[in-house]
Amino acid sequence: MKNIIYIGLALAIFYTITSCEKYLEVEPDMRAQINTVEKVAKLLGSAYPGYGNLAMAETYSDNVNDKGPTSGAPLLDPYVDLYYWNDVEGSGANTPTQYWNGCYAAIAAANQALKSIEEYNFGSEANPYKGEALVARAYSHFMLVTFFAKAYVIDGDNSSPGIPYVLEPETITLKQYSRGTVEGVYEQIQRDLEEGIPLLKGGKWEVPKYHFTYAAANAFATRFYLFRGNWDKVIEHANEVFPGGDYTSQIRPENTTIRGLTSAERQIEFTKADKNYNLLLGQIRSVYQRQGTGYYSRYGIGLIKYNELFGRSTAAGAAFAWNGSSYASSTHYWPRKYNEYFFYTNVAAGTGEAYIMIPLITSDEALVNRAEAYIRKNNFPNALADLNFFASTRILNYNINSHRVTAAKSKVYFDVEDDADALIKTVLQFKQIAFLSEGIRWLDILRHRIPVAHPHIDNLENETFQTLGPDDSRRVFQIPSEALLAGIERNPR
Repeated sequence: MKNIIYIGLALAIFYTITSCEKYLEVEPDMRAQINTVEKVAKLLGSAYPGYGNLAMAETYSDNVNDKGPTSGAPLLDPYVDLYYWNDVEGSGANTPTQYWNGCYAAIAAANQALKSIEEYNFGSEANPYKGEALVARAYSHFMLVTFFAKAYVIDGDNSSPGIPYVLEPETITLKQYSRGTVEGVYEQIQRDLEEGIPLLKGGKWEVPKYHFTYAAANAFATRFYLFRGNWDKVIEHANEVFPGGDYTSQIRPENTTIRGLTSAERQIEFTKADKNYNLLLGQIRSVYQRQGTGYYSRYGIGLIKYNELFGRSTAAGAAFAWNGSSYASSTHYWPRKYNEYFFYTNVAAGTGEAYIMIPLITSDEALVNRAEAYIRKNNFPNALADLNFFASTRILNYNINSHRVTAAKSKVYFDVEDDADALIKTVLQFKQIAFLSEGIRWLDILRHRIPVAHPHIDNLENETFQTLGPDDSRRVFQIPSEALLAGIERNPR
């Protein structure tokens, strides 16, 4: 595992140094001399995954469709294997192995920061950075256990294998690790959150949106506790994101300000650090913006999926605004949420690395997470208040009389008889559309055990379907083969 986790820290630091934005200046040999609070703070710029899960989460989900054999690049890796739910070999761009390595590199940086804080006894001055390291460690482990282990079962059996929860920097070569259990991983994540979040209060960062601040950490906690099934905690943490739990003017203005921008401007707007709705931004090495959300991949957002999500009314009584673009006679749809930056390592040769900024945690997600928790507690008035506010930022020419979300309307829309069931379905519909291409839908598919159907179109334009059921072993991404060196068993197939 040394080549996966420990060396990953050096890579994380390298990428921070050479990033096109250069958000933090980090010395290459800082691991050997992290002896000041300032150096700890800079090291924590590497405590976030340098790679993304968007290709994994989106292509596995029901946010994409087969555009046909003449569309896009039919053999573009890794999208073909991801769309067919095949195990992806190798560690190239947008692969599960790359994301695994990126998360453990981030964990290594967080653990080194925690070790230095303890070793040098920095005192209360380091508390916000200790809190950040704990929450960042919890975040990467949570994302790993979500993708590479069975989904957590609320009030159920969670004794299935988890992922290694690494609590200290590596000091030996090829250290052996145990996966433990999903329950054990969740318990440790919760311990890190409970210890870390209070320490973040009053913390100051040069660029706060690239760090787990108090607001971002609480918003992440709403995601975690939804999986955990602790509805009171979801509400509690959602209320801590903004003073008084008030999300007014804190949500993406999709149907107003963003709607009025040009397509190119929208790509930047979604990931600006000065936007209240962006609580945590991540800089990742990825070409997903051009491959997964544009016209390159055959397996992406096509006309069928666009019509399903944006071409019809929602449970509110109107469609959500589409702020993307389309190409090739509406064959390819591009949500326009990311802007690629290219950092040249050799200008003369024209070589380098592509980066995108992505919103890892948003206030929009925290709000709808709170709405779901209210529904689970049968607090429908508060849930409806959140859902209606969310809809008011998404529906063009929103009118409270015409577009009000109610349990009665949702029951008719989804053809169900139970108020809570109808409103949960409304939450899931709103989230799928609002967070298209952001990886959130896959999390809901896992939590709610939603089957996923992928259409396949042959050369004669015949359409067949393949379904990934709730208990299909392929819903769990395969542990990278390199991890076998550390004694980590792979997932069954």
